Amino acid sequence: MLAASSLLGLATHLWAAGRPHYGGTLHVSVRESPESLDPASAATANISRMVFETLVGLDERGRPRPALASSWRSEPGNQRWRFFLRGGVSFHDGAPLDAGTVVASLRNSGREWKVVAAGDTVIVEAQAPDPYLPAELALARHSIVRRSNGTLAGTGPFAIVQWVPGKHASLAANDEYWGGRPFLDAIEVDFGRNERDQLMALDLGRSDIAELAPETIRRARNDGRMVLASEPEELLALVFAGESRSEDETDARNALAAAVDTEAISNVVLQGGGEAAASLLPNWLSGYGFTFSGGKPQRSAPNQAQVRAASNWTLSYDASDAIARVIAERILLNARDAGLTLQLSASTAGSIQLVRVPLSSAEPHVALIEIARALQLASPSFGGSSVADLYATEKALLQSRRALPLLHLRRAVAVRPGVRDWRVMPDGSWQLAGVWLSAGKP
Repeated sequence: MLAASSLLGLATHLWAAGRPHYGGTLHVSVRESPESLDPASAATANISRMVFETLVGLDERGRPRPALASSWRSEPGNQRWRFFLRGGVSFHDGAPLDAGTVVASLRNSGREWKVVAAGDTVIVEAQAPDPYLPAELALARHSIVRRSNGTLAGTGPFAIVQWVPGKHASLAANDEYWGGRPFLDAIEVDFGRNERDQLMALDLGRSDIAELAPETIRRARNDGRMVLASEPEELLALVFAGESRSEDETDARNALAAAVDTEAISNVVLQGGGEAAASLLPNWLSGYGFTFSGGKPQRSAPNQAQVRAASNWTLSYDASDAIARVIAERILLNARDAGLTLQLSASTAGSIQLVRVPLSSAEPHVALIEIARALQLASPSFGGSSVADLYATEKALLQSRRALPLLHLRRAVAVRPGVRDWRVMPDGSWQLAGVWLSAGKP
């Protein structure tokens, strides 16, 4: 009986330790230093999504799902859409969610849509047929925000209780959240912390989450840390300042694309924290990205003199990005080996820029639209909704050689033991609704 009683007590203890429960404060450190949490301009979408929500969400496969809109439908032609608002939802300041506030927020988010209120519904009309409009509304910048006297209120699982621009944010659980109160009582976020400081705070127990750069993911795992990583999703690319002005310049751009050893950059510089790529969309999202990698352009020997003459470029990179200079230097060496003229600059005025574009949507059509916007390419025009149409559209964008994709990088975090059910989605976004803290010490 004594043995049975001991086993029963142990089983009860283990069950309680593994059962989600309410309470506790999560401490998070991030690199960015946003001056605002406004979703229209916030540099940290993962933080703003804790406070502000969109009409539509996306599941892990990029399919639209209800959020602040319980349902929606389109008129024939997919140009005019009606969204039915979820009932019983309130902003953090106590104001109810209504169509008027939603309309005002969407008009402020920057798209050229015609948005009107109609009772408990919101009508959104695009300038042209847009079958992906619900998925576009899931973008963080289209979050519904109530603006009053310079303050921002959202409807999310956490509310802002303190905000120090660029330095700190204190978030408290929303007890009236329509989706159910989160397990955590509060989240404390420290901004502007480099990776070394984040990991030190993690080791000292002052932080529960630390962001990892792609090149340090492998080392963090080898050090025994618990690491959660996304699929390769953040695009690293070379972007030219303008369109090619001659056939020789196009040949030079093709020569540069062929010369850059992206496999070496991925395996040596990034230590496996990314994947070499020649596509804008990552392969896991599109399913066809590998086909571009197999068709890397080759230089044409008869035109080498013209190619060299057309390749007097300056490559600029972000001086605040520690790994960007290393990658830029690798590209410089590859270019010289191919007989191309390239100089490095830490300014933003180069004829070529080394840029990083995070994946903003798990819906591939919307993701391609957003990447093209970020790279200042022509706005994609899809002939249909099939994978073949998506492929043809991306291929057309790449044929201009205005942008040369190099790699897709992973996003990752190191997590302290005791933080339970933290999820990093394939696109790098955080899922915090079910996060809870174990009562036991790690």
